Amino acid sequence: MDPLHLTQHISRQFNSELEDLSRKLLAMGGLVEEQLSASLRIFAERDARNAAGVYEREDRVNAAELQLDEECMFILARRQPAASDLRLVMAVMKMVADIERIGDEAQRIARMGEKAVDEHLDDGLLLKLEQIGQMVREMLRGALDAFARADETLAIEVIRRDRKVDIKYDDLMRALVALMTSDPAHIPPALNLLWSARSLERIGDRCKNLCEHVIYIVRGKDVRHTRIAREDGLSSTAQ
Repeated sequence: MDPLHLTQHISRQFNSELEDLSRKLLAMGGLVEEQLSASLRIFAERDARNAAGVYEREDRVNAAELQLDEECMFILARRQPAASDLRLVMAVMKMVADIERIGDEAQRIARMGEKAVDEHLDDGLLLKLEQIGQMVREMLRGALDAFARADETLAIEVIRRDRKVDIKYDDLMRALVALMTSDPAHIPPALNLLWSARSLERIGDRCKNLCEHVIYIVRGKDVRHTRIAREDGLSSTAQ
């Protein structure tokens, strides 16, 4: 059986549908991860040509969202899943929305990167943005891995990384505000970095959401709006 430990059913077709749903979600996540990497390369390489790949993948991400929503609705209506199967389908529907919005944020970063290509950008500030980008990419990869392996320990670890992203983000915001205050001429390029950093911070939040859904699938426990550190000792017998 695959790492999601899907329940065996009398209907092999039902098993196949659930496994296919999980595979397609991971494929959609992979597309968005590629979008994010390409958008960050625009800043790192100062090359706007990387934006083309971001925009091209967006059409595929949107198509995947529509397909997955349709398949989830089909399973709910036709199969009437219960217990762990129902949790999986409901979680996938929510995860699809988060992944699509991560793709939207990657597009915003790409647009800001295109504007910034011909502008003078402080190397130190670019490095700070690159560090946040690397942290967020690792969060996204970790969230997808946690789903693929039904690994709640990894999901909790990824959730905790969001705090480190927030700290880096706040540090970059302070530096950008100080730069814009010192010389209004720096405002346009600084704003491109600011909005890009804001998108990265939002992606971190979306990755946290993804991991909360993974915990829901595994535990049957909704840990949204809770302090995850207090949730570590929780266990659930729901299947």
